[in-house]
Amino acid sequence: MANGIFIHREDSRYRDSPAERYHFPRQYLARVQRCIGDWIVYYEPVKVPGTRGYWAVARVADVVPDAEAVGMYYARIAPGDFVEFSHPVPRVVNGAPVERDLVNAQWAVRPLSRADFARIVSLGLPDEEDLLPRVDVARDNRLQEERAAFDYGDVERPRVLTSRAHRDRAFRSAVLRAYDSRCAFTGLKLINGGGRAEVEAAHIKPVSAGGPDSISNGLALSGTVHWMFDRGLLSLGDDLSILVSRQVNDHDGLAALLNRTGKAALPAAARDRPHPHFLEWHRANCFKH
Repeated sequence: MANGIFIHREDSRYRDSPAERYHFPRQYLARVQRCIGDWIVYYEPVKVPGTRGYWAVARVADVVPDAEAVGMYYARIAPGDFVEFSHPVPRVVNGAPVERDLVNAQWAVRPLSRADFARIVSLGLPDEEDLLPRVDVARDNRLQEERAAFDYGDVERPRVLTSRAHRDRAFRSAVLRAYDSRCAFTGLKLINGGGRAEVEAAHIKPVSAGGPDSISNGLALSGTVHWMFDRGLLSLGDDLSILVSRQVNDHDGLAALLNRTGKAALPAAARDRPHPHFLEWHRANCFKH
């Protein structure tokens, strides 16, 4: 097993879905196969306007041929083992490249040393205090505290990848930044006296069902709305209109709370907006029509 860098860009001609699969040609097959069972880092090249640099980490489950294209393959991401960085990492930090053992920056798939991997993860997922603790960790019970074993020798192990608590903090931090700490359904941005946001980060498709820790699988929601969303009393359509279940017993009161537009307030960046794939899952599996 080995760590690696997978280059990804939103406007790519490849059929990537970073939280689920990475699409690549035969020339990179051997390099990708060495990463099976281990973690890779997604990198957005400097030519992309507003590049995020190193922006996520994921564990490769296996590699399968693309049945629709000869010479093409998919690296499938292990369910639940995709984590978007709360702090995207630039290529150069304090005047020095983050990848100090870089082989060839032109390769779309390239090996990553254990030391460079640990450095990128520690910068992208710092062990920091959360804006507010999540409240749904216990009731969701989505992931064991320990995942795949790491053997980094003298390099400090990136505990955030094996700790659900660390990953929840990173997910919440990333989602709240994308939504400017504002509830997507009510538009409220409530900050307490200590400067912490009231809003919570909700997974659209829970980790227990294979949902990733990605902003596109997240919503910033106030406590009451989060509770209703998790229980299927609220959902979103593909056009991001707010759907209210017939089982809600106070439609007038709820209508006064929700956005007057009838639609969710969205992050500025299109890539951070709820993905239709996850919204479809929530409507099919959670929403009480």
